[in-house]
Amino acid sequence: MQIDPMLEKVIFSAITLIGSYITYEVLSHFIKRIGTRLEIDLTVIQVLKEIFKYTIIALAITIILNTWGVNIGPLILSLGIVGIAVGFAARDTLSNFISGMFILAEKSFRVGDTIEITGQRGKVKKMGFRVTTMTTPDNKVITVPNSAFSKSPYLNFTTMTTRRVDLKINIPYSLDLEQVTPTLLNAAGSLPWACSKPKPKILIKELDDAGVKATLSVWTTKTQKVGEYKTKLAQRVKGILVEEPEGKEKN
Repeated sequence: MQIDPMLEKVIFSAITLIGSYITYEVLSHFIKRIGTRLEIDLTVIQVLKEIFKYTIIALAITIILNTWGVNIGPLILSLGIVGIAVGFAARDTLSNFISGMFILAEKSFRVGDTIEITGQRGKVKKMGFRVTTMTTPDNKVITVPNSAFSKSPYLNFTTMTTRRVDLKINIPYSLDLEQVTPTLLNAAGSLPWACSKPKPKILIKELDDAGVKATLSVWTTKTQKVGEYKTKLAQRVKGILVEEPEGKEKN
């Protein structure tokens, strides 16, 4: 029984698409498995997966076009001519791609790092050719174009071995500053997460009608928990000041 040529092309195209999908899934699993075994950085694994994905897509499209009798040569030439015009419109995409390559090469940050850019802070979940995806502490998803990292300064909190926890306080004039200061420093230094070096310190900012404005600073190696530790530091400071006669804290 002879199969209709048109139907044969449709079947072959469908098989090509299915085969491409299966090939990508197998390669992705293989790359992830080998990468984990060789302890390759997760960021590199994701980039390799995207390279294979777009390569397989390009091959699948080429095979399908050949199946339908489309001459690839003139098509590539025409695409090249059109590409010159389209290139101006796609310059942002190219910029994002190049920036992504620089991030990968310089290892500015990796998947799993906590970064902040343009006031947005989150944990990097995925790095692609065009965009970087991160999640905020309240589980919101933020997508940042890679080119933004070359145009705006950003912070990588994960690469820091220590961070400073700053707490603004107001010491009432009813308290003896010379007595309260060492008490606060000793209490801050006794916290289990506080570093012994550098030691905690109190910096006097200014004097106003309510009291002495100051900043109590404590260093910690738990860089991911600065917000949590700031709350605990505030609780400890409040407890000390409340014990004093007429003592009162003002944040």
